[in-house]
Amino acid sequence: MIDEFLNGDLSTVEEAVRKAAAAEIVPRFRQLAAHEIVEKSGPHDLVTSADRLAEEHLTASLTALLPGSVVVGEEAVHADPAVCDALHGDAPVWIVDPVDGTRQFVRGEAGFCTLVALALRGEVLASWTYAPVIEEMAFAIRGGGAWLNGTAIRSGSPAPGAVLKVAMSHPDYTTPDQKRALLGLDVEGVHGRPCGSAGLEYLDVARGDLDAVAFSWENAWDHAAGLLLVTEAGGAHTTVAGEPFRVAGGNALPFTAARDAETAARVRDLLRGA
Repeated sequence: MIDEFLNGDLSTVEEAVRKAAAAEIVPRFRQLAAHEIVEKSGPHDLVTSADRLAEEHLTASLTALLPGSVVVGEEAVHADPAVCDALHGDAPVWIVDPVDGTRQFVRGEAGFCTLVALALRGEVLASWTYAPVIEEMAFAIRGGGAWLNGTAIRSGSPAPGAVLKVAMSHPDYTTPDQKRALLGLDVEGVHGRPCGSAGLEYLDVARGDLDAVAFSWENAWDHAAGLLLVTEAGGAHTTVAGEPFRVAGGNALPFTAARDAETAARVRDLLRGA
């Protein structure tokens, strides 16, 4: 079933993603009322009516495209953590982040996107990254490459001797040594900064505009789409334990994704404090 779907017309998935964004996200961009914004775990963890409604829209449309599939979405998991168990099951799973970069969305900034990945037994098979305001749609399929607005993309490698550009998630959640290393405070050859939308940072790595990202959490909906995009563009990812990141969880954290394996190893060593 899954092979037949992947060999079919995957533009139907892109269309479903675009329709969900057009119906539930874009009309609320810079139009949110105060009661449509709610804190989850704290002021840096927000959810809006656009997040909830877009996830509901995608849940209905994606499962209709692939009968027997299920959805693991950020908001559904927040309501019931057991939803994540589907990542270990035998049914195809749509991994959905309806608004990745909710803080940017709430602030009225264009740097947010919708992330959708299709996985089976913990292996990501295809992914879609859609930034509606800046009109970018990235697509990746396992073994078939990475694409941005219909054009193939490659991550390439940093120029020899170039200062590495690294985006780091929530640096205050990491150890002081990791923070100093990846924000470039005491390590030569690295220029670090805090990251924005995870999906758009992964896209920048995939097209070679950013050398690496480093994250300290493993929520599947934040990483599944972007990791496949980076990998299919020629990049690599690794945890501090030297293992590939697993979307089904159980990873040694933090981890990195980079333009090539050599860069990933270098950032991994910084994360280890080596």
